[in-house]
Amino acid sequence: MAFWLATRRSGQTSDWIRRFDPRFWTVNFPRPMMASVVSTGPDSLRVDASFLRKGDLGGLIWESEDRLDHPLLAYATDRDYAHTSLSFRWRSSGVIPLDSGIGPTLTVEGRDVAGVPRVWYVRLWNYAEGTGEDARIALRFSQLDAGFTLPSPDRVWPHAIERMFISFCPPGYDGSADPLPAEAEGWIELSEIAVDGARAMLEIGDVMMPANGLAMATGFDDQGVQTPARLLRSIRQLGYRGSVIHYVGMSHYFRLAFANGAYLAGSDTGSNEGGDPLNAPTRAWHRAFFAECLRLGLSPVASLSYELLDQHCPDAWRQRDHAGNPALTGWDPPSTLLSPANEAAMGWLQSVGAAFARLMIEAGAPVRFQVGEPWWWCFADGRICLYDPAAIARFGGNPPIIPDLRAPLDDERKALLDMAGEVLAQSTADLVAAVRTAAAATSTPVEALALVFTPTVLDPAMPDMQRANLPTGWAWPAFDRLQVEDYDWLTAGADAPRRQAYRTVNRRLGYPPEEQDYLAGFVLDAAQSDQWRRIDAGIDEALARSHHEVVVWALPQVARDGFVRLPPPWPDDNDNDDNDKGAAEMQAFDNVPYPLALGRDTAVVAEFSTTVSVTASGFESRNSLWSNARLRFDLGPGVRSEAELGTLIAFYRARRGPARGFLLRDPADFSSNGMTGDPDPRDQYIGAGDGLRSTFPLVKRYGEGEDAQVRRITRPRSVTISIDGAAQAGNWTLDPLGLVVFDQAPPAGASVRAGFLFDVPVRFSEDRLEVSGASFAAGEAPSVPVVEIREAS
Repeated sequence: MAFWLATRRSGQTSDWIRRFDPRFWTVNFPRPMMASVVSTGPDSLRVDASFLRKGDLGGLIWESEDRLDHPLLAYATDRDYAHTSLSFRWRSSGVIPLDSGIGPTLTVEGRDVAGVPRVWYVRLWNYAEGTGEDARIALRFSQLDAGFTLPSPDRVWPHAIERMFISFCPPGYDGSADPLPAEAEGWIELSEIAVDGARAMLEIGDVMMPANGLAMATGFDDQGVQTPARLLRSIRQLGYRGSVIHYVGMSHYFRLAFANGAYLAGSDTGSNEGGDPLNAPTRAWHRAFFAECLRLGLSPVASLSYELLDQHCPDAWRQRDHAGNPALTGWDPPSTLLSPANEAAMGWLQSVGAAFARLMIEAGAPVRFQVGEPWWWCFADGRICLYDPAAIARFGGNPPIIPDLRAPLDDERKALLDMAGEVLAQSTADLVAAVRTAAAATSTPVEALALVFTPTVLDPAMPDMQRANLPTGWAWPAFDRLQVEDYDWLTAGADAPRRQAYRTVNRRLGYPPEEQDYLAGFVLDAAQSDQWRRIDAGIDEALARSHHEVVVWALPQVARDGFVRLPPPWPDDNDNDDNDKGAAEMQAFDNVPYPLALGRDTAVVAEFSTTVSVTASGFESRNSLWSNARLRFDLGPGVRSEAELGTLIAFYRARRGPARGFLLRDPADFSSNGMTGDPDPRDQYIGAGDGLRSTFPLVKRYGEGEDAQVRRITRPRSVTISIDGAAQAGNWTLDPLGLVVFDQAPPAGASVRAGFLFDVPVRFSEDRLEVSGASFAAGEAPSVPVVEIREAS
């Protein structure tokens, strides 16, 4: 399917918003503090904050440059605020008030009149009327002075402002890292936000892509600093529909308390909402998120994993290897994994799942809950983390040591892995049961999903890993649906283990295809944006497997890289638009050959697209726009009788003119051996093995060396394959569009070659077929032009 990595708008639809639109503010804060912002109306927003230290200082931020939205949806950059004013009503509680000496400050970052970077600190109380917790504030940027008192000689230069943020902090703030006596909660509301003046409006991308048949994933850790309305606007307008798989994260959602010198989850004794595991900013944000999903016709799924930021994890909850080392991921700072055998850890996780279920019910959303990537952690060197004290006790008190899962295991150690799988499966069942219990109070049904990451749980180097991390206790129908992701293999081109993993998952767990989802992605770094090509191909492959839903992971990377998935050429199942159905027919291909033999007079034209620029002195500059030739044929000279003319007319009508493609054998070029010779499995080089790749597209080369033109063959016949010169049989299949798929990846360095005959996919090039009986009787052949269909690059 076609996709696009957009870098900027270029003629696409745009609209206008007022500067300081509530949807486009963000928050920032140091950990372990927590804050969130939601837009509560067209001219209002609310910030909720949770403070834990005397030095916690958060900021409500407006950026002059939109660095977060997709390029097609971002607002225009405008750093000039001259002759522009901002006014709003301020209400707050639980934060230092406006009239305090260290009250909320507008920090303005930009450049001065000489272009030198500057920061100005504007005391908001100087521009307020009212009380410290309820006031009206008016800011005229061309007359804005920094400093504690007015008048001030330090005026803000309004023509080059990068960003500005309003600070907020707890009562008792002293700038230190000392803990507060207890968690302190506060909030700020800005309402009646009004902007006037010369630069009050901003242009904003307003592209509305047609539905592309895919769903989207988000993550609270990455995107919880934005408003839910901003995120979901992007999802909807980029064409995603159906589910929103929302990973609630591993670092921000939970309530913390100071204990044993650290800020830990699960340590609160219940002073807030009866021991609520979620902090107030998380609750406020998700209420708005779930409600906005429903308003836009999207279906949220709350995804909860066993992963927790290590610095907030109680020591007894961590998984550990046989040497006592805690399970630590490669993130910076690292996260750890909760032990499925630890009752306190699992009880806390169950309370989290139940809390999110109740939030979904409050919003009126169906409860859809995903257990995300539950597993026993295993280090790259084969150390599996089955040896925390709770796990040791569950495994009999003296379980055998598994120092390296890559080594062959005896029956005793395999039995330990089986027991670990049983414990993991029971823990996920208990987690889902807690969610169902929370929903039962309102008779709300629950859809339970499980997400497995096959490159880890089915690592070929650790074949027994699946005993512990893909337990048979998850077999259908333990969950309503199974979700699978394999992005490490997908982006690396490791087709062989990917395909083997599908077979293993299907055999071991038995979920029917219509009860499986596929998560495609993700691109970790912007410098790796070329991986979107493989991700897009993986999406097509998943759709061909008839998965229930295909989800793109995830929105931050889609927005960063400008990924646009173009809509499918077939109609959406939920869309009765006749225009879509017409589009589907226009893309159809009938796998039938042209019924008449081509005569010797048949015209065959190979065409390229080249631009030639001629300078005033007569020199040329040539630019080849196509890497491959496109063929054109005129079939008219091959029609030899009135019977054949009737066959042609019937065939043309059956194809609906140019609407449907068909097969045509080029009489001058239809073999891998030269142009018309008998094919041999050693004819054409189609790739080199690397031990991972199992899919090789058929190609034919014209010319020699690096300058050879490589033509994709998408409609082959009579295919034979060789590896290092040895013919292959029974260990490969031919997929659509000329893809050779091996059961096992060819070894590294192996030369893979193929022999084949092939047809050319073509269509009639005109919407009318003009035939004159008199002319035909006089020996004049009709003109019947057809053109090659380019099916793959």
